[in-house]
Amino acid sequence: MKAIEIRNKYLNYFKNHGHKVIPSAPLIPENDPSVLFTTAGMQPLVPYLLGQKHPEGTRLTDYQKCVRTNDIDEVGDNRHLTYFEMLGNWSLGDYFKEESIAMSFEFLTKELGIPAEKLSVTCFAGDKDCPRDEVSAESWKKAGIPEERIYFYGKDDNWWIAGEEGPCRTRHRNVL
Repeated sequence: MKAIEIRNKYLNYFKNHGHKVIPSAPLIPENDPSVLFTTAGMQPLVPYLLGQKHPEGTRLTDYQKCVRTNDIDEVGDNRHLTYFEMLGNWSLGDYFKEESIAMSFEFLTKELGIPAEKLSVTCFAGDKDCPRDEVSAESWKKAGIPEERIYFYGKDDNWWIAGEEGPCRTRHRNVL
C-alpha cells in the first residue's frame, strides 16, 4: 500500500467517526516564533489544545508535514527521521484515551488489515512528574492487545522532548 493510500484511509476513517478533516499547516509556522519549522503534529493545534475553540469543532483529523531538528544527530536509525508527515486524530475535550485507543485499534486491524497478533504497543512507565499510564494499558488490553505485548517505557523512549514551553513540554509519541 502506498503512503497516500494509508493517509486517505486514515483521514476517511476518522471522518466517518465524526472528525473534521483539517489541512496540514505550513512547514514554516506562520504565527509561532519559537521554532523555525513545524516539528510535531500537535504544534499547529497548540492554541486549541490550550482551550481556544477550533472553528471546525472538537473532533479533528489531519496529516501534518514536520521537520525534526532537535534529535538530528540520531537521524538514520529506525526511529529518527528529518522530514515526515504525522497522522493525527484530535479530541478537543470530546473523548479521551479509551475511545482514541479503540478507534486506533479498529483502524489498524479492520481498515489496514493488520492482524492483532502482529501488534505491540508502548505506554508511559511513569516518573516523578507523571504517573504510569495504566489507563492506556487497560484500554489496549480491552481492544485486544495481550498484556505481554504492552511495554512500558520512560520519557527517553516514549516521549518527544520538543521544547521548553507549551501545553505539554514533553509530547507523547504515538507510533503506528
